[in-house]
Amino acid sequence: MSCELDHLVIAARTLDEGVAWCETTLGVVPAGGGRHALMGTHNRVMSIASPRWPRAYLEIIAIDPQAAHPGRTRWFDLDSPAMLERLARGPRLVHWVARCNDIDRRSARWRDAGADPGEVLAAERQTARGWLRWRITVRPDGARLFEGAWPTLIQWDGPHPTDTMPPSGVVLQEMRLRGVPESAWAECRVAGVPMVAAGPVLSACLATPRGLVELQSD
Repeated sequence: MSCELDHLVIAARTLDEGVAWCETTLGVVPAGGGRHALMGTHNRVMSIASPRWPRAYLEIIAIDPQAAHPGRTRWFDLDSPAMLERLARGPRLVHWVARCNDIDRRSARWRDAGADPGEVLAAERQTARGWLRWRITVRPDGARLFEGAWPTLIQWDGPHPTDTMPPSGVVLQEMRLRGVPESAWAECRVAGVPMVAAGPVLSACLATPRGLVELQSD
């Protein structure tokens, strides 16, 4: 079974900074989101669905200062000194997540290909319409492989977040990657997401109320 783009990850030093960045950069204030007890993080989310990616959304994520420490390294490199230094300069596109229905088998294949995605963990967060539950790959060191170009895998158990997300006015037009070895990328091709030879590790072009906006990782 194939993978599909699920969502883009914008990391922020604080969630307030992330929401302010979203309003300034994209012209939209994200309304959805919640807390991740598993990782001591919280987020805001909004749809960026398009005909190519009808269930895509944008996640703004930050360490939750009110949460207890999770007792493990947080996902998406949020605990790394390099990431903390980067986010001190402002929120950034840092990663993306690919959706599948065979997460155990696929993560094993990726491990055999030399790109260990980590263990498969169960996670959840509460919303006004009930619980969202999923399984997700997380490395013990919390690292994003190939500087974030290699996606995290997710498998939703039940409703998908976009099932109840209204249109936001922001639409994902294009996404590109750089830096994944061809031998590994053969195991991780996602429809509509090309790998390029030059440019930032991650880039995404969005149509927004402020016009076309291109987000780039460092």
